Amino acid sequence: MVVDGQDKVAALQARNTELQRLLEAARESLGDMRDKLAQAQQPPHTFATFVKREGALADVVSNGRRMRVAMLPEVGPELASGDEVLLNAMSVVVGVAEPERSGQGAIVREVLDDERVLVVARGEDERIVVLVGGDAYERLHEGDTVIIDPRTGFATERVERTGVEALLLEEVPDVDYASIGGLAAQIERIRDAIELPLRHPDLYREHALTPPRGLLLYGPPGCGKTLIAKAVAHSLADAVGADRSYFLSVKGPELLNKYVGETERYIRTIFERARAKASEGSPVVVFFDEMEALFRSRGSGVSSDMETTIVPQLLTELDGIEQLGNVIVIGASNREDMLDPAILRPGRLDVKIEISRPDAASARDIFSKYLTADLPLADSALEAAGGDRAAAITDLIERGVDRLYADPSNGKYMSGALVRNAVDRAKTRAIKSVIAGGERGISAQHVDAACDQELSEAKAVASSSLREG
Repeated sequence: MVVDGQDKVAALQARNTELQRLLEAARESLGDMRDKLAQAQQPPHTFATFVKREGALADVVSNGRRMRVAMLPEVGPELASGDEVLLNAMSVVVGVAEPERSGQGAIVREVLDDERVLVVARGEDERIVVLVGGDAYERLHEGDTVIIDPRTGFATERVERTGVEALLLEEVPDVDYASIGGLAAQIERIRDAIELPLRHPDLYREHALTPPRGLLLYGPPGCGKTLIAKAVAHSLADAVGADRSYFLSVKGPELLNKYVGETERYIRTIFERARAKASEGSPVVVFFDEMEALFRSRGSGVSSDMETTIVPQLLTELDGIEQLGNVIVIGASNREDMLDPAILRPGRLDVKIEISRPDAASARDIFSKYLTADLPLADSALEAAGGDRAAAITDLIERGVDRLYADPSNGKYMSGALVRNAVDRAKTRAIKSVIAGGERGISAQHVDAACDQELSEAKAVASSSLREG
């Protein structure tokens, strides 16, 4: 009986313990529900942007209004201008929020000082905004894109763009005038137009001669216009005594954008980047390739409505670089007759140089740039020249020129690119010959076959273009 009584007591104690546990769990659950209910009944917090601290108070901007509000002591030791904070119903700063990653994009037009920049947003609206975030703006230049908060006047972040804004001014590749064949007369004229004023500014002032601000290279494709523009940029650093020079190359079709005003903004951005580098003392070449794609003559019946705004934008930028002696604008076009005449007026692209198709003498010079004595030569080629490597190279070059110009009508298909491609084909054939167990080195047969193949393809492309036209 005593044992049964003890069992009952133990059972009752266990049951009492379980009841206590359940009551405690219910109490905690009710507390959680009470807290959630209280939170649900609280008025919403308001997001605001922290501006600065004023003692125990804080200046914030909320919904476009700048206010001085109280701040809880535990909030704010780490706050910096531009941080997002939370305001309670009494407009007291009670917490810190995650920063907003969106906003209005704007283009930097001018860096005013360490804290302020002039930006352009929504077309042509200019606004001065304050930089927040510090380190993100150490490399801020004209033409960069920043996120601004129109309500606060803060620039909250610098962003990289994948469009034309991402076209950084690259240092010039190692291309000089000596690398270009068959264009000696054109190169001399270009150097007279661009380098002489930079090397001898006093003489130009003495003779009351205004240096050209830009030049137009026109002629068929593949004849060296881009190479010349790079060589100009390469030589400018030495001409002005700078450590380096820069080359910004943009093809006309790259600037086309279906959104109204975007292409004009891209043009402004290109020149803003050029001016930023030029202001540091570095010479800059802005190279527009395929200009006829964008800057066609207005009112000619072949232009679109887009040219009526794009051409004036380019003219504005060309006129605006007159005071910057180390910015040179070079345009290239296969159809100079389609360009708007205003672009070619004095003070703009006023020097016009034709880059024509190479004749036999020019082709010989171009061959010599790519077919050189340090290349492996076939024994048959060396034997034909009596073992003289230089003579063997001369023979191969003459053979290539004779092959390409065997028919006088072939001249209309010639270009510097064709000659270089022919040499590359000959080298490829020589490599394949070695792999197949044949004779090592470039032979006369390799040059013949390469020239024939390259010329045949050039004729086929020209014939196809005529049929499509």
